[in-house]
Amino acid sequence: METLNFKTNIKCSNCVATVTPYLNDIEQVDGWNVNTDSPDKLLTVQTTDNRIADVVKQAVEKAGYKAELVNA
Repeated sequence: METLNFKTNIKCSNCVATVTPYLNDIEQVDGWNVNTDSPDKLLTVQTTDNRIADVVKQAVEKAGYKAELVNA
Protein backbone atom coordinates (compact mmCIF):
# COMPACT_ATOMS: atom_id res chain seq x y z
CA MET A 1 0.00 0.00 0.00
CA GLU A 2 1.22 3.46 -0.92
CA THR A 3 0.44 6.75 0.78
CA LEU A 4 0.10 10.02 -1.11
CA ASN A 5 -0.02 13.36 0.71
CA PHE A 6 -1.51 16.56 -0.67
CA LYS A 7 -1.49 20.11 0.65
CA THR A 8 -5.05 21.40 0.21
CA ASN A 9 -7.38 24.27 0.99
CA ILE A 10 -10.04 21.95 2.47
CA LYS A 11 -10.80 23.81 5.71
CA CYS A 12 -13.76 22.22 7.51
CA SER A 13 -16.03 19.20 7.83
CA ASN A 14 -18.43 20.66 5.25
CA CYS A 15 -15.53 20.96 2.81
CA VAL A 16 -14.61 17.33 3.51
CA ALA A 17 -18.23 16.34 2.84
CA THR A 18 -18.06 18.15 -0.50
CA VAL A 19 -14.97 16.27 -1.73
CA THR A 20 -16.08 12.89 -0.33
CA PRO A 21 -18.05 11.64 -3.35
CA TYR A 22 -15.28 12.69 -5.73
CA LEU A 23 -12.56 10.87 -3.80
CA ASN A 24 -14.74 7.83 -3.11
CA ASP A 25 -15.33 7.45 -6.86
CA ILE A 26 -11.62 6.79 -7.51
CA GLU A 27 -11.33 3.01 -7.77
CA GLN A 28 -7.65 2.84 -6.74
CA VAL A 29 -8.22 4.74 -3.48
CA ASP A 30 -8.37 2.36 -0.52
CA GLY A 31 -8.90 5.13 2.03
CA TRP A 32 -8.31 8.81 2.62
CA ASN A 33 -8.36 11.44 5.35
CA VAL A 34 -8.10 15.22 5.59
CA ASN A 35 -6.39 16.71 8.64
CA THR A 36 -8.17 20.06 8.83
CA ASP A 37 -6.21 20.92 12.00
CA SER A 38 -2.91 20.84 10.07
CA PRO A 39 -1.69 24.19 8.67
CA ASP A 40 -1.37 22.49 5.26
CA LYS A 41 -4.86 20.88 5.51
CA LEU A 42 -3.15 17.60 4.62
CA LEU A 43 -5.07 15.09 2.52
CA THR A 44 -3.63 11.59 2.97
CA VAL A 45 -4.64 8.96 0.42
CA GLN A 46 -3.97 5.24 0.74
CA THR A 47 -3.74 3.45 -2.59
CA THR A 48 -2.31 0.41 -4.29
CA ASP A 49 -1.34 2.58 -7.27
CA ASN A 50 0.91 5.56 -6.54
CA ARG A 51 0.44 6.82 -10.11
CA ILE A 52 -3.00 8.26 -9.32
CA ALA A 53 -1.79 11.57 -7.90
CA ASP A 54 -3.13 13.51 -10.90
CA VAL A 55 -6.50 11.72 -10.65
CA VAL A 56 -6.78 12.68 -6.97
CA LYS A 57 -5.79 16.27 -7.72
CA GLN A 58 -8.41 16.49 -10.50
CA ALA A 59 -11.11 15.02 -8.22
CA VAL A 60 -10.39 17.62 -5.52
CA GLU A 61 -10.44 20.38 -8.14
CA LYS A 62 -13.80 19.14 -9.49
CA ALA A 63 -15.14 19.60 -5.95
CA GLY A 64 -13.91 23.21 -6.03
CA TYR A 65 -10.72 22.90 -3.98
CA LYS A 66 -7.00 22.77 -4.63
CA ALA A 67 -4.56 19.93 -3.96
CA GLU A 68 -0.79 19.87 -4.40
CA LEU A 69 1.22 16.66 -4.02
CA VAL A 70 3.84 16.90 -1.26
CA ASN A 71 6.57 14.58 -0.06
CA ALA A 72 5.80 13.72 3.53
